[in-house]
Amino acid sequence: MATRGLSAEEILEQVKASGTSRVRVAAADIDGILRGKFMHTSKFLSAAESGFGFCNVVFGWDSADVCYDKVDYTGWHTGYPDVLAKIDLSTYRKVPWDNDVPFFLGDFVDADGQALAICPRQLLKRTIAEAKDMGFSPKFGMEFEWFNFLETPKSANDKGFVGLEPLTPGMFGYSILRTSNNAGFFRALMEEMEAFGIPIEGLHTETGPGVYEVAILYDDPLEAADRGVLFKTAAKEIAYRFGIMATFMAKVDSKLPGCSGHMHQSLWSEAGENLFYDAKGRHTMSAIFESYLAGQLLGLSDLLPFYAPTINSYKRLVKGLWAPTHVTWGVDNRTPALRVIPGSPRSTRLETRISGADINPYLGIAAALASGLYGIKKGLKLTDVAVVGNAYEVEGARALPVNLGEATQAMRSSELARELFGDTFIDHFAATRQWEWEQHQRAVTNWELKRYFEII
Repeated sequence: MATRGLSAEEILEQVKASGTSRVRVAAADIDGILRGKFMHTSKFLSAAESGFGFCNVVFGWDSADVCYDKVDYTGWHTGYPDVLAKIDLSTYRKVPWDNDVPFFLGDFVDADGQALAICPRQLLKRTIAEAKDMGFSPKFGMEFEWFNFLETPKSANDKGFVGLEPLTPGMFGYSILRTSNNAGFFRALMEEMEAFGIPIEGLHTETGPGVYEVAILYDDPLEAADRGVLFKTAAKEIAYRFGIMATFMAKVDSKLPGCSGHMHQSLWSEAGENLFYDAKGRHTMSAIFESYLAGQLLGLSDLLPFYAPTINSYKRLVKGLWAPTHVTWGVDNRTPALRVIPGSPRSTRLETRISGADINPYLGIAAALASGLYGIKKGLKLTDVAVVGNAYEVEGARALPVNLGEATQAMRSSELARELFGDTFIDHFAATRQWEWEQHQRAVTNWELKRYFEII
């Protein structure tokens, strides 16, 4: 991005020289939702040095702002005090659709000034530090699919989020015609994301009414996660301007494919060598790559809530609709959970396909990287056989948990999850996912009303 290479002093001087009276700051909660505010520039300049108070309810409520009842970190028992948010000046961007107002991301620290254990961005930072200590420079790139509707928040709410009008009708993946039909929106996504420091490698229609897919240029894991979080929010903001609502739900319609949030990754040396590539290895995979892959396979079930964090996530993980259902891998095969992409010394990489568009990128990347590094540290051997053909028909493959409740229990009782991320984070995250599951269990759905109202 354009601000890379600038010192903290140079960044602050740019903010002062911008003439703006306001700055936007934001940080991600446990669901990967950006929570933020506008600050007066003078307040921001003070906060840039010392941080600023942010009500810790951002880690004490769900995506609907309903307070959890069983988390230790905060709650009515604590009075919801402030937590200290530290601004990361290296995330400096200008918002092109908001008069180039300066924008910064931050993360949270505890009372001792140390990384807050339950902050997703801090969790990823710790995982990256481990990779660096092992001599690796990881690279990640995110892809998202998402639905676009010709609606506003009010019209969608008035309709009960049923019968919404898609941006375009029918199924037309990789369509040149459909992008021309909405050229202004499409062009704004391409150009304004670039200006916002989110370089796009590819953008096209995907199969499904009003569905787009984006591939964001790869980078180091923290920047890749920042771009992922920011892309989802930015796409929604840009869409509003065109009378469009964008959603990154994993599954919008039971009859249509879901929306993925695939992650591409590789490990590099400090000298710039792709350590996943070995010309003499099977499928050009190095021994490091094989152990990394074995680690991810080992952790898929135990860490599934990192990749599939909502009730809706599991509606996507069904047979025959481009999402995995078992612990499997294959070579350039889009039906298993993990796809090895062999190629040149620069392009050989792993694609983690289990994650949906509803992923919190900080947690998804942390899970993929940490479990892969675990495989390397333990010298795990790749004993699972590569799937050839249809992964849905493989006999004997380990099935993934089928819903958030089952996945949360597996994570909560997992020694591996606790070794990778610590008791404090796992206990908090598991409590939030259990809360989500319990809210779902209590809800009376349209499906139930249609099925039972008259008959029973």
